[in-house]
Amino acid sequence: MDSVFEELYQKYHHDVFQFLFYMVRNKEHAEDLVQEVYIRVLKSYDRFEGRSSEKTWLFSIARNVAIDFFRKQKGWKQRMLEKFDWTVQQVKDEEPIPEEIALQKEEIKWIYECLSHCTIDQRVVIVLRFLNDLSIAETATALGWTESKVKTTQHRSLKVLRNQMELLTGKEEIDNGKVRVER
Repeated sequence: MDSVFEELYQKYHHDVFQFLFYMVRNKEHAEDLVQEVYIRVLKSYDRFEGRSSEKTWLFSIARNVAIDFFRKQKGWKQRMLEKFDWTVQQVKDEEPIPEEIALQKEEIKWIYECLSHCTIDQRVVIVLRFLNDLSIAETATALGWTESKVKTTQHRSLKVLRNQMELLTGKEEIDNGKVRVER
């Protein structure tokens, strides 16, 4: 079990931490929750049936740990998304110039503000689908939902994001060339 646990930890601990950090938006809480996830993995790995991938199984545990955390906080107004880059990749110097850093921070703040208008379920779907690159089927398995519910929730969350972006920018429409979400 030790080698299996170490392999799971080495393969996925960064993804699990990132997921939890985006959910709770606090590094210390996320680190504590990652530990809780792996404690639950140790306790329940013998019951893992292999009907889903280990990554999907880990994210379902992480989701439950996050929900337990929010229940303990007694507030479902949760925070999310420190970093969300929708810009197109370009060939450029790896070190950003100060103007780019300021612009990125403003975009992150802007996107975070838009995401605060989504429900928790909508945020979870956005994080799993677009930040952790899970497929619709994997997301459905991780959340214990149907694929149809994932698609519907994703559609609704993207609609909320687009509406909020339009409100924040004061535009009637967002240029599809600037902000595009594909999956």
